[in-house]
Amino acid sequence: MLKVTIVVLAALLALPAHATEAGWALLRNGGQTVLLNHADAPGSGEPANFDFENCRTQRNLSDRGRQQARRIGALLAARSAPAGQVYASRFCRTVETANLVFGESAVELLDALDLPEVDAESDAEDFRTVLELITDYSGSGNMFMVTHPENLAVWLGIRSRAGEAVIVQPDGEGLRVLGRVVLN
Repeated sequence: MLKVTIVVLAALLALPAHATEAGWALLRNGGQTVLLNHADAPGSGEPANFDFENCRTQRNLSDRGRQQARRIGALLAARSAPAGQVYASRFCRTVETANLVFGESAVELLDALDLPEVDAESDAEDFRTVLELITDYSGSGNMFMVTHPENLAVWLGIRSRAGEAVIVQPDGEGLRVLGRVVLN
């Protein structure tokens, strides 16, 4: 019984590494769409005086988050995962993640990647915008969309870690996960 338990645990521990390697293989080939969860930003929610134009009024990356973002950029370069188009939500933590990973000049802000709102109609429109960009993308590099774990939960039904990359493709009216890469 103990041997069976050990074998099962070893197999379960090996799954994330395999999933990560399969994800890396997709990224090396380019042409993929990657939903990238922003790096570590402790806490939850936004302060009452939240303002997109003022990062001091937002929940921001920690020092650990900045290190994660730099490490993600280094890993993508070392693993030859080419970046094509790069989008980020308007929140400072996603913009800073994207800037540290890809460089400031590469990042385009996209409000459809912002946190989901209470308004279901607005959220559905944001998802349609994201889905259309993904469907229309034909670049040879990978398209990265730096967003929030809440969007990944709503759009894909998954929980993601800070700095995790989820490779997706259109699937009818939704998205299908092709691979995941844990980058932190």
